[in-house]
Amino acid sequence: MLKSGSSPWFWRSETFAGRAIRAALAPAASIYQAGYKARLALTNPARADIPVICIGNATLGGTGKTPFALLAARLLKEEGVNPAFLTRGYGGAEAGPVLVDPDRHDADDVGDEALLLASEAMTIVSRNRPTGARLASREGADVIIMDDGFQNPSLRKDLSILLIGAPADTQGRGLFPAGPFREPLDEAKVRAQITVAMGPEKDSADFCAWMEPVAPSPERVIAFAGIGRPEKFFKTLEDAGYDLVQRLSFPDHHRYAPAELRFLAREARREKARLICTEKDAVKLPADFRADLLTLPVTMRVDDPSALKSRLMAVINGSPKSEASR
Repeated sequence: MLKSGSSPWFWRSETFAGRAIRAALAPAASIYQAGYKARLALTNPARADIPVICIGNATLGGTGKTPFALLAARLLKEEGVNPAFLTRGYGGAEAGPVLVDPDRHDADDVGDEALLLASEAMTIVSRNRPTGARLASREGADVIIMDDGFQNPSLRKDLSILLIGAPADTQGRGLFPAGPFREPLDEAKVRAQITVAMGPEKDSADFCAWMEPVAPSPERVIAFAGIGRPEKFFKTLEDAGYDLVQRLSFPDHHRYAPAELRFLAREARREKARLICTEKDAVKLPADFRADLLTLPVTMRVDDPSALKSRLMAVINGSPKSEASR
């Protein structure tokens, strides 16, 4: 029922077995990269009627793209800009383009991330990014914020922001499927106009960013999460003073089965503890289960929000565009 995490164990294992599996998958990784580079070279990106800002990373999941997209939208809204999020709606059945309505759509329709984004601004789910961009323009958006899509060349970006994980997550790891990287990090940096280190150390990045809990009320809890890096959520809870009696990890974008929810409820009764999860998990749960559930609201912080806002507004104000990434 429960999983130890959302990524294959051998991606980060330095055991002989882990290294052997990665070596065996290296040819498949080469084929995957060749196909990706061919798509980049052969695709002629469509240009949207309004500016496009892309939030992406070089790895599969877990670096905070959605919280950073929410931060970017808040900074733009402070300047009177009307942003629209554009996402493929991972895990949802809707191919789009569709304007997300939280009163009508659930996670099965549009995915968990789209519901979170829709709580902040207009959100459009579309697997075809150019079609979704046209809908955003028709709906009156001033700018499109793409949550993910850094490796998708179908829509031209006016500004690409690359989120980079901690050094332990980005050094010595292989390309998919032998490792978590969608593309080599150095190549991804070349296509980005802004780089953001996800952690307290900026190093050579333009900015550093991190997650902070919003008004925690520490108590005894069983924590569960179906996100890319659940250990980060657990650490945030510990840092906020919660007493974690259990840590339960599920795969990213996990859909909780009734048997799993019954198991969680039994464990909470047995441990005399509250259940707590991420906001991303909570939007997928039945209303009756959420009634006694804690969530930890978190917000993305950046070391220099004024400078980041200026870089974002430069795109809106029509300053000379940098060479658009593909």
